[in-house]
Amino acid sequence: MGFPVPGSAALLLASALALLAVCSAGSDAPRGVAVGFVFDPKARCEPACKHAGVCIRNNTCFCAKGYEGETCQYANCFPKCKNGGVCLRPGKCRCPAGFGGRYCHKVTCDGGCWNGGECTAVNGAARCICPSSWTGSKCQHAMCPQGCRNGGVCVAPGICSCPDGWVGGACHTAVCSRSCMNGGKCISPDTCRCRPPFSGPRCSDRKKTH
Repeated sequence: MGFPVPGSAALLLASALALLAVCSAGSDAPRGVAVGFVFDPKARCEPACKHAGVCIRNNTCFCAKGYEGETCQYANCFPKCKNGGVCLRPGKCRCPAGFGGRYCHKVTCDGGCWNGGECTAVNGAARCICPSSWTGSKCQHAMCPQGCRNGGVCVAPGICSCPDGWVGGACHTAVCSRSCMNGGKCISPDTCRCRPPFSGPRCSDRKKTH
């Protein structure tokens, strides 16, 4: 003859039996006690079972689906949280920086990767892998192998944006608004270097010889 079971305890017992049936059917729920366990309505668990766990014998908890541990204190995510994620509650992971998705399985780069860069995990951290002509944390900086001189800025692969007074693939050619004469050479914006015996802003003046 069994023990009389109070109403609330009967409800908990029914819940435990239902969970046991699920476990024995091959569910992904946390592993419970063996089939045929004895439920003691007077059992006490110290500390108490958490997350709707049922105290079935002294200091023995039967955990609800999605929880595990001696007192059902740990949430159980299935599949497991990846990339260092922490299971907060069944099916809910808290992901570290650089990872997202329900199970932290997606790599996410803050701000995205520009110009064809690919976001991937490198040594456990999310990073942009850039095409050969781009660099920077987001692949935001173009690369100009020839360099950009005289204050020029690389704005696209191999292309420099030059300041006023300079032109050329590397901003290396000065511009004189009025051309240098008599073989003179423009060496900086509006500045000529003259060949002797010429001088002046445009090398137009011949030095007098005595």
